[in-house]
Amino acid sequence: MANRAVRASVVVAVLAAPLLLPGATTAVAAPWRPLTIETVSNPRPALVSGGQVLVKVVPAGKRVTVSANGRDVTPSFRAQPDGSLLGLVTGLRDGVNDLAASTRDRRANLRVTNHPITGPVFSGTQQQPFYCETPAFGLPAASPPLCSAPTQVSYQYRTTAGTFAPLADPATRPADLATATVGGRAVPYVVRVERGTIDRAVYELAALYDGTPSPVAPDAAWNGKLVYTFGGGCNAGYHQGTSTGGVVNDLFLARGYAVASSTLNVLDTNCSPIISAEAAMMVKEHFAETYGPIAHTIGWGGSGGAIQQYDIAENYPGIVDGIIPGVSFPDPLSTGGPVSDCRLLERYFAGPGASFTAAQKQAVAGFGSYDTCVSWDKTFASRATATGSCNAAIPVAARWDPVTNPGGVKCNSNEQLVNQLGRDPKTGFVRSPLDTTGVQYGLNALKAGTISAAQFADLNATIGGLDYTGTPVPQRIAADPKALETVYAEDIVNSASQGLRETPIIDQRTDLDFAGFGNDIHTTEWSYVLRQRLLRANGTAGNQVIIENHPTAAEAAAAGAYELDAMDRWLTAVDADRSHRTRQQKVLANRPADLGDGCYLSPTTRITEQLTYPASGRCGAQYPVAADTRMVAGESLALDVLKCRLKPLDFRDYPVTFTAAERTRLRAAFPGGVCDYGRPGAGQRPPIGTWLSYGDERTGTTPPTKPR
Repeated sequence: MANRAVRASVVVAVLAAPLLLPGATTAVAAPWRPLTIETVSNPRPALVSGGQVLVKVVPAGKRVTVSANGRDVTPSFRAQPDGSLLGLVTGLRDGVNDLAASTRDRRANLRVTNHPITGPVFSGTQQQPFYCETPAFGLPAASPPLCSAPTQVSYQYRTTAGTFAPLADPATRPADLATATVGGRAVPYVVRVERGTIDRAVYELAALYDGTPSPVAPDAAWNGKLVYTFGGGCNAGYHQGTSTGGVVNDLFLARGYAVASSTLNVLDTNCSPIISAEAAMMVKEHFAETYGPIAHTIGWGGSGGAIQQYDIAENYPGIVDGIIPGVSFPDPLSTGGPVSDCRLLERYFAGPGASFTAAQKQAVAGFGSYDTCVSWDKTFASRATATGSCNAAIPVAARWDPVTNPGGVKCNSNEQLVNQLGRDPKTGFVRSPLDTTGVQYGLNALKAGTISAAQFADLNATIGGLDYTGTPVPQRIAADPKALETVYAEDIVNSASQGLRETPIIDQRTDLDFAGFGNDIHTTEWSYVLRQRLLRANGTAGNQVIIENHPTAAEAAAAGAYELDAMDRWLTAVDADRSHRTRQQKVLANRPADLGDGCYLSPTTRITEQLTYPASGRCGAQYPVAADTRMVAGESLALDVLKCRLKPLDFRDYPVTFTAAERTRLRAAFPGGVCDYGRPGAGQRPPIGTWLSYGDERTGTTPPTKPR
């Protein structure tokens, strides 16, 4: 949302004569008009960080005094065109701070809680050890575990040849300097790039430069809007990271947008949407305290970058106002089933299932090509192991070993969720919600006649599972009950029932299922998985648009430019809607008329038509949509059942006849029964709310709570 600030209540009092602000409005408000004071850079006063906060005062008259902890800060404020006063209040102490605005006969108070710039604010105990990587950004080497480094500012410019080049002096105008167009006005295409550390991460800001930025007098070259970028992957963490979501991007900067990101917004560095949300909130706050109020913030990024957008919008609404997730997944845990399935299938097909044909493998996996399963196994299955995906920044000597270093770093991606899931005291590993008990692999392939009864029985009797270290074992995988309860209650498995219900979404689906990309993990059904969750939770998915395009540079560029423009128009219309409708109603009512489901037939031809699962229409012909391992096993399109409830094994449910030996094997494979996907999953329940806090190590909050 545009910064919807929390307003303080008004207390009437008789006070000493205040100062008259230079340039303040001369209009005297009606006697009943309240005096308000509100935070702008972070709309949640309890979650401010870094010792400063941008504050807005709407005066009841022209004489206003502003104080912070009894200290007069009025000179920091400046009159704005709308008659309000805006000022950056600095020098906040850690913990509670009392701000006040007063006139001759009125007073408004606001309590602000400040947190260290190194964090945490709400994500809970920070991961240790934590290895610094500031030199990757040209910053001085830093000391763990806070990894702080001084802020640096540099400049670049866009050349007329279409590249970015360094610029030592931003006041100079190179002969090959291009121009950007902001609000219909040509401005020099000079970019200010800021790098520093916030929340133990390296952050980056980029914006067109037309003079020193000021939070009370925004740069005329900035369009007042922010794009926040998120990077992909999913891994265990324990290091700072060497990349952000990227900020020097012509698509955004040429249109006047500012861009922000941090290393903890790259899911391959930090596979926790909660930590990512905190980092984004803190970086965005710093941006507003540098550049001024933000009209709205657009999320951008693919794969793991899409996960962060979907999950932050759902659980920490307001950090991003509208999202454009690319090649998306709904959350880190929903993909865990198919990923682990692919590891088990690869092992099975290399051994007992070697006689399965390519077509049979594909039918069991469900993807458009079985190569997708191969790719899942090669690229991401290691993230469930103890040390198979450790980043090079983590010294080998620091890594876990069951004998020589049982307390060492475990590179399982669930490590980033320890503050939510907790540790299993028996193993020392984070409790896992992964489960394969009762899953009937290849069920739909059996029903379709693609695999035989003997093959189905052997597959399910032999496939085995993974233990807590990610090592293959004969037994099926069993989820930790406490982990299951947590992931649903705290909406870590994205239910799409909270913030997402009122978030504009343009799901940017580059088709990688077919057309020579059959080995890619970013399969199209996941866009429809999230849509199904929206429909089930809210009765509508009208706030989500899916647009498909081919994986060519020209088509991706055309799609990106259109989607960015459409999202901006959508959010601008929502911001301008002053009706009494709810936020959700405004989002549904103000979607641009030209924006809807559809696809690109070529870089210059986009058609609009309702997209469906299974695929249909002209887009369906161009972009067929397949399934995955769990859907083939009978799970619904929502794909949110991590552990199924069981029903008795009944051989009358199958369209084939099993031999006595096959029945014996299946009974042994499913001693407690088979998955009943007609019932909610084990532990499945509605979430308890948004903006959960897992403690800041200083106020002593106990997880999970609403921020105080």
